[in-house]
Amino acid sequence: MTAFLEVQNLTIGFKAPEPIIENVSFSLEKGETLAIVGESGSGKTLSCRAILGILPKAAQIRSGKINVTLEGKCISLLDISEPKFRNIRGDCISMIFQEPMRSLSPLHKVGHQVAEVLELHRNCSKHQIKQDVLAQFVRVGFPDPERAYAAYPFEMSGGMLQRAMIAMAMIAKPDLLIADEPTTALDVTTQAQVLGLIKDLQTETGMAVILVTHDLGVVANMADQVVVMNKGRVMERGDAKLVLSSPAHPYTKKLFDAAPIIPEATEFVCPPPHDDLILDMQNISKTFQARSASPMKSAILIKAVCDVDLKLARGKTLAVVGESGSGKSTCARIALGAELPDKGGTVMFCAGTGETPIEVHSLSRANRSRFQKQAQMVFQDPFSSLSPRMQIIDTLTEPLDIHGVGTKSERKDRALEVLELVGLDGSMLRRYPHAFSGGQRQRLSIARALTLDPKLLVCDEPTSALDVSVQDQILDLLEEIRDHHGLSYLFISHDLAVVSRIADEVAVMRRGRIVEQAPPCTLFANPKHPYTRALIAAQPDPDINRPIDLNMVALGAGASDSWADAFRFDGNNIPPLMELEPGHMVRCHG
Repeated sequence: MTAFLEVQNLTIGFKAPEPIIENVSFSLEKGETLAIVGESGSGKTLSCRAILGILPKAAQIRSGKINVTLEGKCISLLDISEPKFRNIRGDCISMIFQEPMRSLSPLHKVGHQVAEVLELHRNCSKHQIKQDVLAQFVRVGFPDPERAYAAYPFEMSGGMLQRAMIAMAMIAKPDLLIADEPTTALDVTTQAQVLGLIKDLQTETGMAVILVTHDLGVVANMADQVVVMNKGRVMERGDAKLVLSSPAHPYTKKLFDAAPIIPEATEFVCPPPHDDLILDMQNISKTFQARSASPMKSAILIKAVCDVDLKLARGKTLAVVGESGSGKSTCARIALGAELPDKGGTVMFCAGTGETPIEVHSLSRANRSRFQKQAQMVFQDPFSSLSPRMQIIDTLTEPLDIHGVGTKSERKDRALEVLELVGLDGSMLRRYPHAFSGGQRQRLSIARALTLDPKLLVCDEPTSALDVSVQDQILDLLEEIRDHHGLSYLFISHDLAVVSRIADEVAVMRRGRIVEQAPPCTLFANPKHPYTRALIAAQPDPDINRPIDLNMVALGAGASDSWADAFRFDGNNIPPLMELEPGHMVRCHG
């Protein structure tokens, strides 16, 4: 019997005689999930783009077959015309792309872009299409679907944009969904809900799924089959239970060894006092004005951050975790002076022990330049933060040039130094960002932030785009730099396993407020707040026998009025942040 999708001996090359992908084969039945796992640059995404017929112009399919069975007919996707392929693309076969900011048009509203799928492939009224889009927005976790429908991409966070991409790919209920790192930019609670949504849609429609991911926990919760790729070749392939429980190839074992996991519960450790602070944020709130869905209505006031206090000790790492839209990145921008806090909030920065702290938002132009040299940021989306028109050498030397550091030769030497520091080769200096994989671009972003040898590094999801082995290397690198050079990190993340490894203290945020704060050993051993418990329950484990507890996730990640009385938010009656044990703060009624 012919499989629903068959990829046989697929070989893809560019100008060089050596192929990038060689003899890749796999098959997939209706209703099944195939996970393609491997390091960044291993050929996972390129293989999937070949299925959808959207390879780069320079790519050459040198051999192989890609057959899919639609409406009882076997179709060769390598032989059909482009007009016929357009009828299949988006309707029968959909793809969730890894970088939503790159994939969505900046000139069109998000709701209209999602609605376009139904306009092209369904004969429905505009009213019905909008209702279907709003219903899909609810399913992927938008708290305000109407506002999301009327928003432009630049008005939304990375996690919110990823939800929109997922809604776009799934709204037509395709026969095959190709999900390229679909949950990379999502917090773990939304990730759990989206994975549950994909499973529900599979049950309803018999949809087949190809899941491209570096998260082995996601693989354990979703996959029926696993294909492990490295350098364009299949290293191991088989039933998910067999591959995950007993990997045979050394490369697969290496991936499992590098996967971060939340540690087992440990004894309580009293945190040290915060005597030497490099960053002290007090009474931080931030209110934004957003356009209303209707021009007849007044602007909407959005309280992104509410009464947040954060203290970062010198040489330490303070992690801020929470769902997309919780205010984490806003706090990071306020810490760097890129956003002004509401009246009454202050941000104090102290470059060295014993020095007089400076107020970040009251600096003169000259002092601000000195501060910016000492405090740098690694952004969440490496594609949009790297100029596509600049070679890597120019990208890395630009900060040095702006601040007048070194000669031209010395700047190039520093660029080579930081490039090698993040595990990339000096021969890459003359390339452009588009020549790199997503994980490599993230490493370039980290390298650029390190060129000025800063004292404070604000990391906004710095490892979210990295496969597990490179992520492990980057975390090793960040820890080594912090420990040897006294660097301090404000670390924004939704990955609790990463946070448990690198953080000295963790602040959990929900809708602009800190709901729990403690050292990681305390937080993971004795979580008190229902939202913190939901985050931990939603963290995918690379053990196929330990699936995500969706009931626990739904309980803590749901509306705050559904929580127990001690934690419930009731209108303006907000519980205070109380110290339940030394260094363990929880927002609750006493």
